[in-house]
Amino acid sequence: MSKSDIRNIYCIGRNYRLHALELGNEVPEEPLVFTKPSHAVVPMAGNVVELPGNVGEVHFELEIVLRIGRAYEPGIDTELCIDGMALGLDLTLRDVQSKLKAKGQPWLAAKGFKGSAPLGEWLAYPGAAALAENEFVLLRNGEEAQRGKASDMLFSVSELIKYVGENYGLGAGDILYTGTPAGVAALHEGDQLQALWAGTSVGSCSVTLV
Repeated sequence: MSKSDIRNIYCIGRNYRLHALELGNEVPEEPLVFTKPSHAVVPMAGNVVELPGNVGEVHFELEIVLRIGRAYEPGIDTELCIDGMALGLDLTLRDVQSKLKAKGQPWLAAKGFKGSAPLGEWLAYPGAAALAENEFVLLRNGEEAQRGKASDMLFSVSELIKYVGENYGLGAGDILYTGTPAGVAALHEGDQLQALWAGTSVGSCSVTLV
């Protein structure tokens, strides 16, 4: 799937308990959904990602990303909706987000800026059981920054697909960022990021703040 093939980008906030707590947020009772424009997508293929450098901290959030190949319908086996997975970064302007939250305003300015959705290579979706067994890791400058497993999600893949599908619609060409584990932090000029799935590199990029 190329950038031009992506329709909607749905993202799930606070889907790992420790991440919600590390930011001082309440643990949600139902999925917290927000969106990014498709223009937010950039590759994680050894390239440089340009990010805003004059509006406060930019935080990294590594996530499992699901590619939807079949539209959600009530009663469908949600596994049939998924035809690929990747690791991606939900980059966040944290200071901007904090101001927006304080005012009760939408998060678009903090979550939807250009380059805020780097995506690694697409992989075959292994099924929910295998997805839950494998760890995903973010290395920053060669050191582990985040580690997570789908089994630690507050809301499972099946629950997320059903919730998003029933409330907003979910069809072929949509992608779903499923939430980030604890360990998010601010990026710095020149940081080298590498995403690992089951110990194998599936995406990398470096950061330039402009």
